[in-house]
Amino acid sequence: MYKYDSYDQTIVNERVEQFRDQTRRFLAGELSEDEFRPLRLMNGLYIQRYAPMLRVAIPYGLLSSKQMRMLAHIARKYDKGYGHFSTRQNIQYNWPKLETVPDILAELASVEMHAIQTSGNDIRNTTSDQFAGIAEDELEDPRPYCEIIRQWSTFHPEFSFLPRKFKIAVSGAQRDRAAVQVHDIGIYLVKNESGEIGFNILAGGGLGRTPYIGPSIKPFIEKQHLLSYLEAILRVYNRHGRRDNIYKARIKILVNDLGAEEFARQVEEEWNHIKDGVMKLDQKEIDRVRAYFTPPEYDPAAAEDTSFESGLESNQAFSNWANRNLFPHKIPGYKAVVISLKAPDIAPGDATDEQMDYIADLADQYSFAEIVVTHDQNLILPNVKQSDLYALWEKLTEKDLATPNIGLLTDMICCPGLDFCSLANAGSIPIAKQINEKFDNLDYLHDIGEVKIKMSGCMNACGHHHVGHIGILGVDKKGVEFYQLTLGGSSEKDASLGDRLGPAIAKEEVANVIGKILDVYVEQRQLDERFLDTYRRVGMTPFKERVYADN
Repeated sequence: MYKYDSYDQTIVNERVEQFRDQTRRFLAGELSEDEFRPLRLMNGLYIQRYAPMLRVAIPYGLLSSKQMRMLAHIARKYDKGYGHFSTRQNIQYNWPKLETVPDILAELASVEMHAIQTSGNDIRNTTSDQFAGIAEDELEDPRPYCEIIRQWSTFHPEFSFLPRKFKIAVSGAQRDRAAVQVHDIGIYLVKNESGEIGFNILAGGGLGRTPYIGPSIKPFIEKQHLLSYLEAILRVYNRHGRRDNIYKARIKILVNDLGAEEFARQVEEEWNHIKDGVMKLDQKEIDRVRAYFTPPEYDPAAAEDTSFESGLESNQAFSNWANRNLFPHKIPGYKAVVISLKAPDIAPGDATDEQMDYIADLADQYSFAEIVVTHDQNLILPNVKQSDLYALWEKLTEKDLATPNIGLLTDMICCPGLDFCSLANAGSIPIAKQINEKFDNLDYLHDIGEVKIKMSGCMNACGHHHVGHIGILGVDKKGVEFYQLTLGGSSEKDASLGDRLGPAIAKEEVANVIGKILDVYVEQRQLDERFLDTYRRVGMTPFKERVYADN
């Protein structure tokens, strides 16, 4: 885990005091709302429907137990006792008082955390594979490169006021668990024909009103040129991106208008001017950052334990949980444990202060004090010995953190929607509750298998509905909430945008319509075929006919 040096700590401390003075001046009437707005956005502070919302950065999702305890403390002292983990691997607080935000930022700084560049038209938190560093299908750990990008992009003077917000994701694995292709810049670690590891660079992905899958504009670039090539992309975007229309300001619009080939040509031209300059990465710098991500001291005898297999045979509830919530580890005798924040009676992605403190204690006891926030709004203990899994499961069960539903229908991605967000057209959390209430039979969910529901309360697509196997978009029709469904989306290596099912569905009918869709899947599926595979094979027609049969 990356540790602040004296420069990092000084910069963050100074930013806290700067914002404290800016907040004081605003509350005293010395700064207008228009003057204060860009200042608060630079520090992750939004004004939402009912209260301010503070978004705290968790770079590439990695937390120490000490940091998790601080997040719990902030939820308890400054909010309403909970936080919301988002698809950008960050945490959001929905109820802080404006005058307390500088104090929150000061407390975050004491554990090497901040809210810098979590909002505004700048380069946001770089995200990555939640199983980075432990995945069996990993070519190389991507987190050192995420950290290098974070250091390059934070306070970058040229990119502090881009045409629009900018998001980067990095993956080092064969499977894409970071939605790389729907980011402004997506980066895959790849190996060329000579066996050298470098990067495949994509640009122009994104969701929202006009969703695009990002094309590859540089299939292979050496590690030494990573930052200079990213700089070239940002320069071309900063120069030509639309600033006259907020809905056409993202880089995806520029790439689509120019065409991927012409955009790549312009980037290459810019890059040739700077590639051998000060941004060239030498191996010494890569090794320096990589040293912060050294593996813990694993027990070489961990694989000899047989209690895990015994527990699977003797306890069906434990076996159900293990089958859904454990992830293979590259070290024999260890597993990654996914902690579900999708219990039926809570909003997806929410965790209470008590749960956060409890998870921090479990991380200390079982996982070398490390926790990871996932793109799917869950948490992970990445390094658990298999001999500890049964005891850990029992403790997670005590705090409603062991729902065995990872990858299943109720493991939904869900934005805050109309309950909090001032941009939302419709609620998301009530629809998640409706779905949970209808599909409360675990045997049924396990039989249905992998179905990824992703839900957004507006076209900004914070819930990534475009790339859900089943996507749900809240829309407003003359003051009444309706929901537009899409089928067949994916954010993995086989990325695709979902197809529109048909006319929007009334609020009270969403779960029932999903039931009809799943009935078609069960009737049509072939052996071991996922919902997504069945949809791609049979197409939209049978689903549409079933849903709208009575219309």
